[in-house]
Amino acid sequence: MPFDTGRPEMTAEEFRLLRDFVYAYCGILVRDDMKYVMERRLWPRLEALGLTDFSTYYRYLRFDAQRRSELETAVEALTTHETYFFREPRQLKAFSEEVLPVLERRNARSRRLRIWSAGCSSGEEAYTVAMLLLESGRFEGWELEVHGTDISRRVLNAARLGEYGPSALRSTSADKLARYFVHVGPNRVRVRDDVRAMVSFGHHNLRDVDSVPLASRVDAVFCRNVLIYFDAPARQRVLRLLYDKLVPGGYLMLGHSENLINLSADFELVHLRGDLVYRRPEMGGGGGT
Repeated sequence: MPFDTGRPEMTAEEFRLLRDFVYAYCGILVRDDMKYVMERRLWPRLEALGLTDFSTYYRYLRFDAQRRSELETAVEALTTHETYFFREPRQLKAFSEEVLPVLERRNARSRRLRIWSAGCSSGEEAYTVAMLLLESGRFEGWELEVHGTDISRRVLNAARLGEYGPSALRSTSADKLARYFVHVGPNRVRVRDDVRAMVSFGHHNLRDVDSVPLASRVDAVFCRNVLIYFDAPARQRVLRLLYDKLVPGGYLMLGHSENLINLSADFELVHLRGDLVYRRPEMGGGGGT
């Protein structure tokens, strides 16, 4: 039945089909109470493709030659890419002051450090990590790699461009703004070239454990405010992937509203002076949470 706006209403069956299809693709769960949100966010896709109802759109996602590209676009429409530089400063302070010294000692021989920003959105977190590595003054002459991945190619393009406006910089101090950014226009800055050179970006669906664009294990993973999009089984699969990609003793940083209770016993909870983080145990399984 059409709205008085002329837009088609998503039926309960169409919602179920689209919800299950998106979940099967990427593990993102659209809750039952989000039917209207899905309808509102996917309607522009119907309009762009010249389709008249959500059943036709579902068949397009299933069978059209452009289905893969359109499915990625649909997922982009259903997810929120809200982030900004120096988000959750308490955890970043603990990372800089307590985790980085440990990693410096552990990797002193190889002089190599690798960090993964999983679900990096438009790049603010990955660049923040690179800035923290420079800020620490601990890794002069080291091989430093920060790798950001996301399921959205659109936000990855923005990340590679490295240009941001006031919203992304709302927690960036004036001294860091002057140190790590250059102005490129009114209310617009770009991350400095030497910081951008430390960071690479790649497309990755966290549900696809076989396509992680990382050749070797990493020393730390930032996966903050990403698990909230998944249901419990999908969270468990993602956590297993993160565990496998961490070196023994490697650190996992989640968002402050996230924890591993009833999800994974692989990681051990580490009580830092300034925050709590998770770590892959040096040997054997995790100590639980």
